[in-house]
Amino acid sequence: MSTQLPATNSSGYNTPDSELESIVPVHPTAVRRPNYITVQSENTVYTDDHITAKYINRGADVVVSDGQFTILPTAKPYEFQTARKVGKTGLMMIGLGGNNGSTLCATIIANRHQMAWHTKEGIQQPNYIGSVLRASTVRIGTEPSTGKEVHVPISDVLPMVHPNDLVLGGWDISGLPMDKAMERAKVLDYDLQRQVKPHMALLGRPLPSIYYPDFIAANQEARADNVVPGTDKQAHLEHIRADIRRFKAENQLDRVVVFWTANTERYSDIIPGVNDTADNVLAAIKTSHSEVSPSTLFAVAAILEGEPFVNGAPQNTFVPGVIALAEREKSFIGGDDLKSGQTKLKSVLAEFLVNAGIKPLSIASYNHLGNNDGHNLSAEPQFKSKEISKSSVVDDMVDANRLLYKPPVLGATGKTAKGEHPDHIVVIKYVPAVGDSKRAIDEYYSEIFCGGRQTINIFNECEDSLLATPLILDLAILTELLTRVKYRGEGQTEFAPLHAVLSLLSYMCKAPLVKPGTDVVNSLGRQRNALESFLKACVGLESNSDLLLETRIW
Repeated sequence: MSTQLPATNSSGYNTPDSELESIVPVHPTAVRRPNYITVQSENTVYTDDHITAKYINRGADVVVSDGQFTILPTAKPYEFQTARKVGKTGLMMIGLGGNNGSTLCATIIANRHQMAWHTKEGIQQPNYIGSVLRASTVRIGTEPSTGKEVHVPISDVLPMVHPNDLVLGGWDISGLPMDKAMERAKVLDYDLQRQVKPHMALLGRPLPSIYYPDFIAANQEARADNVVPGTDKQAHLEHIRADIRRFKAENQLDRVVVFWTANTERYSDIIPGVNDTADNVLAAIKTSHSEVSPSTLFAVAAILEGEPFVNGAPQNTFVPGVIALAEREKSFIGGDDLKSGQTKLKSVLAEFLVNAGIKPLSIASYNHLGNNDGHNLSAEPQFKSKEISKSSVVDDMVDANRLLYKPPVLGATGKTAKGEHPDHIVVIKYVPAVGDSKRAIDEYYSEIFCGGRQTINIFNECEDSLLATPLILDLAILTELLTRVKYRGEGQTEFAPLHAVLSLLSYMCKAPLVKPGTDVVNSLGRQRNALESFLKACVGLESNSDLLLETRIW
């Protein structure tokens, strides 16, 4: 009997024919469902190319005079038009070889090939658990014969990209091949890594990225062996633009979503004449100004190429000039900072306490983690970016209840300009031993009835990258969808694209970027309701009503 030798180009980890694929079904979160919901209504029209829906945006104007509130209900008609064809979509990540980037690539490949793997708990199948779009549902009505509510996956409301169909690529300052990057991350089970390794090897090395040492921690220098040479930022901008164009052409893509999932940068100084207007930020790039960060450079490149850019980190990538440039170019941007664990819980619990009439006096949040994100955040300038991102999450909930918190004093500056506010502290420590398994400890100290006190302590242990990765998918898929949605108001003849700042991405972001001049909403419940309501409006359905009037009357 002859022995079959491995191919000369073998990684030594050739994927065997799986005995599990025939017995493990596709997970419900990864199933392809070609039939989306259909609304039969005079307000909704389906053609081969578009879904067009009429929607009434109901609100109220409030006038306050001598302590008296006068409310005038408003109703403004709109039409939404959504292109039904889901184009071939690429996802280019900055930080492709990091924990999030390598984990996303490996898990998409596992889902594509239905790779089941062994763990100490038994057989594990690939899935998209943790994705809001793929693994959560929305209520669309009731079944007449039973009166029971009907729920469908959010991804079934409108045509969306299936995660398995994303074309993957991007940049990294580390040139480690993607199979080795996955091993370095130490996120996925060995048996899954073993199977996915040859597929990851085919992705090759990330494209060279932009590295300005002043913006990330000095401890990252050892990884920076794959950088675009030189210090000319205009040349760097053109290099990145060429990368995007080439990736789009070579893969015959209709759309490329550019996504920052690389290291947290320090905050950029906002300097009049440098980054405060669209023209100034472009001029600052031409002169290689020191306050133009790598993430800002990538954002400008995507904007000028007409492709959407999402910032998954907390730094101020979107300086005023970048937002103005996106508005001028009618290109889409969104962010900031992935909201996966501690902050997501905080946006729920703080709202619960305030809405219950309980007054949080202090919120103390402590984290420690041992992945490269934690290593970078061990430097003070990068930590400050994260601290700012995490600290603003309760602001709008406090502003909504001035019975509990004193309002700001007219003309006040500094901290007093926000009015009374809970003491809020955030601590992040780097502990290499725990790797990607982040620990988050929170204490909520509150005033209750007649001077009483309540303390709530929460301990949260989570695998950081396995919470963050599905959010990258959600942000990329939702961004692609929003590029296909147009609207027109009363009296308008042509449909127009949405505003350049995609604030509907807020549910997945710690520090949501919103249209200039509008208020930030951090409440997780309100962010989720806004997303659901918008998707339903695009098919002519009213927002969810928890009034359930039929259950309240005879």
